[in-house]
Amino acid sequence: MFYFDKENIHTIYMDIRREAFDIHGKHVNVNPDIIADFRSIPFDDERFNLVIFDPPHLKWAGPNSIMKAQYGQLDKNNWNQDLAAGFKECMRVLKIGGTLIFKWSECQIPLKDVLACCEYKPLLGNQRGTTHWIIFFKGGD
Repeated sequence: MFYFDKENIHTIYMDIRREAFDIHGKHVNVNPDIIADFRSIPFDDERFNLVIFDPPHLKWAGPNSIMKAQYGQLDKNNWNQDLAAGFKECMRVLKIGGTLIFKWSECQIPLKDVLACCEYKPLLGNQRGTTHWIIFFKGGD
């Protein structure tokens, strides 16, 4: 939802699903370049200079939730293990000297709980508000 140019030749848009439908008067079109799970990214180690990790933020959502329709939903019992696996995969495909941008909305899970799942320390990010952009740098040490 934050892309200005999803067709840019320098980006690969990955999502676990491809679907288009209408819900509550809004058209939802999830059309990634590649369908894959963030817990098992199908790219070689150290492939990308920049990775953006924007996982679902919801543990609870109704079956007709527009937020769930647009953004997906985490497993309410295993969300922390899933996010930990996602962080590992993002760092694995990131080149040494690369940047990981992590987007998180604290609508149901506090940022501090999410960062506790990550073995990497953030470099910088915003600490106010409910939507956070957190930057990680992959050093060579």
